Amino acid sequence: MSGPERGIGVRREDREAGNETDNEDNENNENDEDEEEEDGGGPFVPFQCPAGGFNKLKWLVAWPLCLLLYFTVPNCSTPRWDNYFMLSFFCSTLWIAGFSYIMVWMVTVIGFTLGIPDVIMGITFLAAGTSVPDCMASLIVARQGMGDMAVSNSIGSNVFDILVGLGLPWSVKTLAINYGSDIKINSKGLIFSVGLLLASVFMTVLGVHLNKWTLDKRLGFTCLLLYSVFLCVSCLIEYNIFTFVNLPTCRDD
Repeated sequence: MSGPERGIGVRREDREAGNETDNEDNENNENDEDEEEEDGGGPFVPFQCPAGGFNKLKWLVAWPLCLLLYFTVPNCSTPRWDNYFMLSFFCSTLWIAGFSYIMVWMVTVIGFTLGIPDVIMGITFLAAGTSVPDCMASLIVARQGMGDMAVSNSIGSNVFDILVGLGLPWSVKTLAINYGSDIKINSKGLIFSVGLLLASVFMTVLGVHLNKWTLDKRLGFTCLLLYSVFLCVSCLIEYNIFTFVNLPTCRDD
């Protein structure tokens, strides 16, 4: 084969390779669009029943709440409400505050009815319920290969909850609403719970270091074991098994 013919063949192969690359890119873009459409629909749209038995069940259970949110929170992902993202954020914040208040009220009533201390209800059911968004966010970024972001999110969210979630309302209560007042904590067992929390954070970071800064099943089971130990020891302390730190729950006769 002569030089010009070889050059023409090379250019033809380059064009074919370029066409294949363009086709693959178009297919990937179409798949991404389909995934975005699927993510935007499903159980979260009150007027579209999804396919699949389990998805239909979720859609039916969440339908009243989805209908209410559909008419009160603008969907800023659509072109119509694209410029109203701050309004969507504000409305979402109000709904989160309302849901949090209802959840705390329900957990308190259930704990009082069953004779379970508020601290135990807080570190079990309430903590699990409020940590679901953080758990899902860490799970998503971990599956995307960003393990450092997953670990940072789990630790940073707890630091934010402790320093801002407690410090901000306490400051407003003692400075703006009732100046000079104080907030009393009825459980001395929180001292041990905070110590266990700090120890758990230290053990988690130490485990990641000993595991050569990689996340695997062994580290996951270790974290679950530490969480189980934390729950068991905290519950035993609140029930005065080790020492007397918590007053019994007052009940009506």
